[in-house]
Amino acid sequence: MEDNLVERVMANPNYQKLVATRSSYGWTMTWLMLIVYYGFITLIAFDKELLGAKIGAGVMTWGMPIGLFVIVFTVIITGIYVRRANDEFDTLTAAIRKEVL
Repeated sequence: MEDNLVERVMANPNYQKLVATRSSYGWTMTWLMLIVYYGFITLIAFDKELLGAKIGAGVMTWGMPIGLFVIVFTVIITGIYVRRANDEFDTLTAAIRKEVL
């Protein structure tokens, strides 16, 4: 009985749409995060002068807001993913359960 259920779920068009959409969206978000994070690390490694340059006459350097941007960007794309997962992905999952069970 379990094998039959798995086969029905995997053959369901909504399941195939869910897997394809979630996978491509997840990889897109992953690539965005990798670009931002490794871009920051690359700046640390190769352009210390930029990150150490002061902004105005104060003590703040460019490294502080750029580092803060990396943290805020992480929180924002996590929120975007969670919102889409709660709306679109959960709706597809509910439709799959309704059709298969």
